Amino acid sequence: MTVRASFDPADPPWLRASAGAGLLGPDGRPGPTVFERIGAAAAEHGAINLGQGFPDEDGPAWLLESAARAIADGRNQYAPGIGLPALREAVAAHQHRCYGLELDPGAGVLVTAGATEAIAAALLAFVEPGDEVITFDPSYDEYGALVALARGTHVRVPLESDGDRLRLPVDAVTAAFGPRTRVVVLNDPHNPTGTQFTDAERELLVTLAERHGALIVTDEVYEHQWFARPHAPAAAVPGAFERTLSVSSAGKTFSVTGWKTGWITGPPELIQRVRAVKQYLSFCTSEPYQLAVAGALEDDRGWIEDARRGLEAKRTRVLGGLEASGWRTLTPEGTFFILAEPPAWLASADDPRAGETAALALPASTGVAGIPTTAFMPPGSDVFGRSVRFAFCKTPDVLDTAMQRLKKAAP
Repeated sequence: MTVRASFDPADPPWLRASAGAGLLGPDGRPGPTVFERIGAAAAEHGAINLGQGFPDEDGPAWLLESAARAIADGRNQYAPGIGLPALREAVAAHQHRCYGLELDPGAGVLVTAGATEAIAAALLAFVEPGDEVITFDPSYDEYGALVALARGTHVRVPLESDGDRLRLPVDAVTAAFGPRTRVVVLNDPHNPTGTQFTDAERELLVTLAERHGALIVTDEVYEHQWFARPHAPAAAVPGAFERTLSVSSAGKTFSVTGWKTGWITGPPELIQRVRAVKQYLSFCTSEPYQLAVAGALEDDRGWIEDARRGLEAKRTRVLGGLEASGWRTLTPEGTFFILAEPPAWLASADDPRAGETAALALPASTGVAGIPTTAFMPPGSDVFGRSVRFAFCKTPDVLDTAMQRLKKAAP
């Protein structure tokens, strides 16, 4: 069911942001997130935390050495606000090489402090009070927080089951667009479900965005973690480029999430407006990391494909382990994540929020932690309430130990 969430304009920004991200407690004040509660329980019980979506291994040694060399060479002061030319040129070349997109590296690429800042700058640049922003649930909580900060209306359309995958519900998506639609945010591959959207789904969104004069902001940080089919960006759909801002980063691609080196690309006139906001958020990001990432995008030395294949093998490992312990899994088409419904020994089949019940019990009862999918839904929603998200971007030994613990705990 589509949810339209708007916020009291009299509320202070911090309260709107917390409400938009679903972080308000019963008393109307920000409380601990499910992530914090699960993390604390995992630490208390010595559980393996498969809830957080970051790798437990660093990226390639040659990439780390490149950043260290730049630091030693004195590249430690402010970078240009738009980003180093070397990285902007490398991003433009990557987009052309991988997707056939033609970008002006001087005006069509903006370097940001990770993808998070890129999305923030884009939404704050274009969303005005009362404007509607469409996202697809379950969804990253940043989207809701930013829509609330901009005093917009968050239109949340849940994905629907299509056999062994999830899909955009055509009728609900079509109905969600209207005269106030300003932006549609497409996270592809999709966190937390692992869905890769199809050509037909992207074409539908482009058609609707064009019909209603809306912009498309794509969150493509998992572009190189695909399993069903090579990633295809919405910006490459005929007629889409002039209204599309594409976001990605080095964090997931090169296993350096802490570097916070991302970018947003698109038509120069749109990038110029995003830059007007971004320059007052972080101004610039680290020059040594930009230099290292530029070199990696130019020549990744086979890392991207090797890492993708390794991740695919880990996916198979965890799917098998979960299923052996009685979990009902949804095979992800991309990303780092698997959604799974718990067995009866962890939560009742009649419990509409069985995922949350199981996730809260997991650290103590199994020594493994996951995040309930309700953390990515509107407060109180039971849609996707039965599933738990597990991250499989960990070392094989860690994953094997986690799966053994789950199997041992099963009656």
